[in-house]
Amino acid sequence: MAPWQARRIRMVAAGVLMAAMGIILVVRLATQSSVLVVGVYGLALILCGVVIELSRNGRTRLGSWLLVAGLAAAFAMDWFVLP
Repeated sequence: MAPWQARRIRMVAAGVLMAAMGIILVVRLATQSSVLVVGVYGLALILCGVVIELSRNGRTRLGSWLLVAGLAAAFAMDWFVLP
């Protein structure tokens, strides 16, 4: 895979995950209004934006690891911390 293709794939993946995080945030806020919900999913949205920017600048491996670790942490926080 060429480097430009890897960057495109990471940017598209982060964009899709950003849209999914937005949908999950809306659904979670409809069922439970909490500052923690906004904080966790807001940080996940910011993380997806950072990964898109890292991919644009050629840091695709760093962006991939950051995306996986950050979203795993967001889902863990949702599972264990949020009521």
